[in-house]
Amino acid sequence: MNILFCSVPFRPSIGGIETVSALLAERFQRAGHQVVLVTQTASGVPDTDDFEVVRRPSALRLFALVRWADVVFHNNISLRFAWPQALLRRPWVVAHHTWIPTSGLAARIKRWVLPQARHIAVSQAVADSLTVPCALVPNPYADDLFRRMDGASRERELVFVGRLVSDKGVDLLIDALVLLAKRGRQVGLTVIGDGPELIALRCRAAALGLADQIEFVGRQTGSDLVALLNAHQLLVVPSMWEEPFGVVVLEALACGCVPLVARSGGLPDAVGDCGRVVPRGDSEALALGIEQLLGDSTAMECYRAKAASHLERHTPDRVARDYLQVITDACRTAATQSAARAV
Repeated sequence: MNILFCSVPFRPSIGGIETVSALLAERFQRAGHQVVLVTQTASGVPDTDDFEVVRRPSALRLFALVRWADVVFHNNISLRFAWPQALLRRPWVVAHHTWIPTSGLAARIKRWVLPQARHIAVSQAVADSLTVPCALVPNPYADDLFRRMDGASRERELVFVGRLVSDKGVDLLIDALVLLAKRGRQVGLTVIGDGPELIALRCRAAALGLADQIEFVGRQTGSDLVALLNAHQLLVVPSMWEEPFGVVVLEALACGCVPLVARSGGLPDAVGDCGRVVPRGDSEALALGIEQLLGDSTAMECYRAKAASHLERHTPDRVARDYLQVITDACRTAATQSAARAV
């Protein structure tokens, strides 16, 4: 098949959708399909992917690519890339990695055109937010990178990985550390990431007397991130907003961390039976979860033992096969409908 793969953000931009788009496009190409990926992300260096990357295509180029395609795949629905469908009517598959807003013109248009496509949702929470049937296919992680390292000491306790914005709940995690300190438990935290809240969080930690317990190490990627995850016992994801999924949970699980996450959107799906879920926005519940897990090495090892089977569902090869099945079914249905119209 000729697959036009639409991903508004793509590398060198860094984020969950960029990572998933690269993993899927690579697997689609390896499976013998011809993939062209279109994106709005500019790049200052030549692309080295096995598939073609077209950045910021003109309207004429985009129209030509849709006409070339046997199927159009959107990794998150994009009206910017969808308009040729109105004229060319190619089989269309949309993977939903986040929520479509309920208000605004663009959101209304997106919801209006949903019945024209086949749909994949990355979590049950995302599927429940849509008004169309969805195949449930969870996100993949880079299984060739994230792994448990031989001899990892895990001398550090807590790690947070993510963009430093208020929705991610790092301030709530700091409050939980304050509660633990009042109980006589000094718990160390490594904060991996950058963002507009960095200075405010540093000041908050210092004002509360936690400067010696919290280390801000900035954004980390590749083998440096893997090594840091292998040095920690618990990944904490205290998100205040409804997370659609949580690839960082899979990455941490693969590195031997036990996840402690908020009951937020698709985070429980990402954790499965391999960690603990606590109420969202509750610093006391978060502190209690941290205290219980760090004090129970047997429970921690039980969670780690379940990780391998859980992660099998999230390998890029497995996820790509499931995606390609939905894409193939969409093409077959379109061909059947076209044949019926021709009779």
